[in-house]
Amino acid sequence: MTDLRGKTALVTGASSGLGVDFATILAERGCHLVLVARREDRLRALANDLAQRHGVQAQAIAMDLAVPGAAQALYDRLAAQKVAIDVLINNAGFGVHGAFLEIPWEREDEMLRLDIVSLVHLTKLFVRDMVARNLGYVLQIASIGAYQPTPTYASYSAAKAFVLSFGEALGYELRHTNVKVSVLSPGVTATEFLAVAGQRHSLFQRLSMMQSRPVAEIGIDAMLRGRPSKVAGAMNALAAWSLRFVPRRLQAAMANFAMVAGA
Repeated sequence: MTDLRGKTALVTGASSGLGVDFATILAERGCHLVLVARREDRLRALANDLAQRHGVQAQAIAMDLAVPGAAQALYDRLAAQKVAIDVLINNAGFGVHGAFLEIPWEREDEMLRLDIVSLVHLTKLFVRDMVARNLGYVLQIASIGAYQPTPTYASYSAAKAFVLSFGEALGYELRHTNVKVSVLSPGVTATEFLAVAGQRHSLFQRLSMMQSRPVAEIGIDAMLRGRPSKVAGAMNALAAWSLRFVPRRLQAAMANFAMVAGA
């Protein structure tokens, strides 16, 4: 098992769901934490709890990473504090459910800035330093939706396909360094995702839902092992793998059925 004691991890989207579990698992392994999200009260409560229970340092930074320039501001703030990030968990993100033409552009723009632009900018800033030190781990959070076009989540799934491709490509570029980049693709997970997205649970989602902690554990394990990508859960992995045998013209119809049946 990789020893993370004394290392420092930056976890974005750390105020709920997978972010809380990523932070908790890392703290259990002795990793100091920088926790970033918009909800300051939740962040501070989590940081204080993890610091007291696990004897690590935990800093809470309330910030909206979808705002232009936020990634640079976060990097500059930590640089001024002389905080070196050894582990980057790019977990911040959300989805928007609905017919593409009915989704307000302002909400979609915010999603794309957070799910793509902020993720890439944070990666560029912090991974440059990791490579200079020749040590680091990065976990990019994609989705099972990255593996097929998904009507009613058209731009979200496309964004996660970007994250998957970007993470795998960067990992290959850095293959001769000691900086490991992995991509985790969760399926439906018991978090606030569907409520934020504005979707009622479909039958497929109810049957395939995983708890957050096991998904986070799968992601951390894949990251520390240096796996390029990992789909969380055997059912999800089988579904993603089997899509290579399905004509693309049918994939969107299958995804649409999974999103609406039984909702």
